[in-house]
Parts: sequence; structure tokens; C-alpha cells
Amino acid sequence: MKDLTPVPSGQLNFASSGSGQSLHLAAELFKTLAGINLVHIPYKGSAPARTDLLGGQVHMMFESMIGVLPFVTSGKLRALAVSGAQRAPAAPNIPTMAEAGVPGYEASGWVGILAPAGTTNAVVARLNTETVRALRTQEVNERFAGNGAESVGSTPAQFSAFIKAEIAKWIKVVKASGARID
Repeated sequence: MKDLTPVPSGQLNFASSGSGQSLHLAAELFKTLAGINLVHIPYKGSAPARTDLLGGQVHMMFESMIGVLPFVTSGKLRALAVSGAQRAPAAPNIPTMAEAGVPGYEASGWVGILAPAGTTNAVVARLNTETVRALRTQEVNERFAGNGAESVGSTPAQFSAFIKAEIAKWIKVVKASGARID
């Protein structure tokens, strides 16, 4: 791998898929909790950011497991930690950020199913039941695991509470970092 572009002593940079994106904010949370300074280098998407990481133009980046696991497996990138609260089933030898020395760090990508505000409770309950049933199948779990993800499946009330907690958490990160969307 070629040498990184020289930077002032002690200054490290990180690539992101763009200003204000979730992976940018994950790095800002890391900066705050680790008490370090990193210079943000925003890109127009993960692919060009990852290309420059592979080429040595940037020092590090936070990226989805599906985007980097092949490069980690092949030895082209070195994974330092996963950002979830638990080790990833697809990469059990990679420590969590907390295990790597940043206690309290957790930043996970997630996907959920939402319905319009006026949807009846009966319809919401049926959608939830069928979704959780699908998420518990071996086929879905194997497909998710192969992509470095895992299925959760919760109740509508639990998911609502989770979303509210995520909003509160990331508002603090945005305010502390001054992050903006381009």
C-alpha cells in the first residue's frame, strides 16, 4: 500500500460518504468519545471514499460492513472495530469499539418499516406480525448475516422508543460537532 499523503504532525483525517451522512456522524461520535481530533474529508458517496482509503489518500473511515468486509477478508483493509454494541456475527474476531477502548460508543445502521400516521392498530399489528415472522426465518437470517447484518424484529412500541432515542442521540452529536448536510 502506498504511503499516505503527509499531514501535519499528529493530524489524522477520515473519509465519509458525505457531510451529515450517518457514517460522518458515526465518526463525529467517535471523535467526541475518544477525545481526539480528526479532519473530515467528505466525498460524494462511499465508493470514492473507500477508493481513496484503499489508495492511502485518507487515514480511516467508518463504513458499512457490507461495503468493506471483502477488503478486510482479502487483507486490503484492516478493521479496527465494529461500531455496534455486540461483535458482528460476520466478523466475530473484530472487537467492538467499546472493547477497543472507546466505552459507550455505539452507532449502528438500521432499517425499519413505517406506516402513515393514520394507519389502524389492526393493520399495524398485522404488518408487525408478518414482518417479525419473516425476520425469524433461517433464510432471512442467513442472508442478513452474509451481509454483516442481523435481524431484530420488535414491537411497534419498542421501535418507536428506539427511533426517539436515536433522534435524541444524534441531535447531540450534530450540535457538538457542528456537522451540516451539503
